[in-house]
Amino acid sequence: MIKIRHSKKSDLQGIKAIFEQEHAYGGTLQLPYQSDSLWEQRLSDSSESNVSLVAVLDDDIVGQLTLNVMERARRKHVATLGMGVANIHTGKGIGSKLLAAALDMTDNWLNLIRVELEVYTDNKAAIHLYQKFGFEVEGEAKKYAFREGKYVDAFFMARINAN
Repeated sequence: MIKIRHSKKSDLQGIKAIFEQEHAYGGTLQLPYQSDSLWEQRLSDSSESNVSLVAVLDDDIVGQLTLNVMERARRKHVATLGMGVANIHTGKGIGSKLLAAALDMTDNWLNLIRVELEVYTDNKAAIHLYQKFGFEVEGEAKKYAFREGKYVDAFFMARINAN
């Protein structure tokens, strides 16, 4: 059974292991070969404005999602998110569980109206997942990021909570 909880310092190696996988750093803005100290810093930045959730299966970290609430006065109704799932566990509902937990927080506890993200246009599985949860493509950024020796495009997606 998949359990979603807030990350803790002892999760560092599990989270880092996810983002060391080629599909994870290739599908995000992460670089390969990130240091432990960088991940320690990211985990220590946790607050009400920066939430890190993990998916745990049989005591293993199999997914991670970061939710960043905007701190600027006129954007406090907005959060951005990014996530990764261990390659051997993709397609098993882990991303859905992480995303559902994050959206429960944004809608029912953080009083947020808008959740934004960027996703590469060739990441069909992620786009499908986000659309399943009500995210819509709002725009496309040409040559958004450099990946594997070439520039790739990304969609800007957002979900508006109508409640």
